[in-house]
Amino acid sequence: MSNADQSSPALKEIFNAERLQHIATEMHAVYPAFNAKAFLKLANAGLAELSVMQRMARVGECLHAVLPLSYEQTLEILRPLAPRLNSGFVSMFLPHYVATYGAHAFELSMDALKYFTTFGSSEFAIRHFLRSDLERSLALMHDWSRDNNEHVRRLASEGSRPRLPWSFRLEPVQADPTLAAAILENLKADSSLYVRKSVANHLNDITKDHPEWVLSLIEGWSLEDPRTAWIAKHALRSLIKQGNQRALAIIGAGGKPEVQIHNLKVEPAVIRLGETIKLSFDLHSTASDNQRLVIDYAIDYVKASGATSAKVFKLKGLTLPAHARQTLSRAQQIRELTTRKHYAGTHEVHIMVNGERLGSTAFEITP
Repeated sequence: MSNADQSSPALKEIFNAERLQHIATEMHAVYPAFNAKAFLKLANAGLAELSVMQRMARVGECLHAVLPLSYEQTLEILRPLAPRLNSGFVSMFLPHYVATYGAHAFELSMDALKYFTTFGSSEFAIRHFLRSDLERSLALMHDWSRDNNEHVRRLASEGSRPRLPWSFRLEPVQADPTLAAAILENLKADSSLYVRKSVANHLNDITKDHPEWVLSLIEGWSLEDPRTAWIAKHALRSLIKQGNQRALAIIGAGGKPEVQIHNLKVEPAVIRLGETIKLSFDLHSTASDNQRLVIDYAIDYVKASGATSAKVFKLKGLTLPAHARQTLSRAQQIRELTTRKHYAGTHEVHIMVNGERLGSTAFEITP
């Protein structure tokens, strides 16, 4: 989980000394023989140097170290602990415990993951079972995709994502998206937005490796159901940013844009790192009918070598009436991110409408 080291200090503090004391107190409540003093001594050792995911793992490891019980006996204690914890994210150490110590008991462990996910999420833990026994795990998750509980249905989709952030990739699913396709089919019109977001993210993952497969799948769906249409739009977001014409056609914006860009500018034209730019322009329809338009913008970020790399940002989707004009704007702070380092130089900005570049301007980052 390499991205865990990039977590913010605030996120790390979810597992701070106070939270460890809370876990110890609640463990003692459900298991009076619990050695809270030994647990806290182990759990707090070197805590400051650990990332949030390492801290989560530490809790499970320390529980295992101080509990003189079998895995099966420990689960019987951890089940009543789950609803007593005061944070959904913190409760994720419970499925992590299952993944770490329960590989030998597939059915018991998978049932525990199903239960624990209703308090936080078992999305990371279940991937260890998918990696060790893919067919058996996917078959069970297919059943979960019909469960009455939205958290369990989401786990079926989220846990089987090929490229789940903060976790390892599921190479077999990444290579063959049909392996989890039945799960997605069951959830394509789910009543829960929580679940629909996961389905869209799962499909967006697949577009990185098999865009044509996702396009063909969604083209076969009826998008009259607004829930399915929502999933389709968000699943195709990466392809839409790339100007993929099939993706744009699916959301009704596949036609050649009959528009002109006027008064395109970035203010201020020269900035220092950490300051904010404002992009603005007028969109003028030259068509005699309404147009469905998807407007994005791309910034050509300067790299250390002096070359540039484009990053596309969503701006707006709209229906522009015949011959209408509309002013669009967006403010964006240019600051350092864990995923992007900025360099001084000229950064071009491009306006794209239905995948076509229709206007460009630029701003300068000074040293």
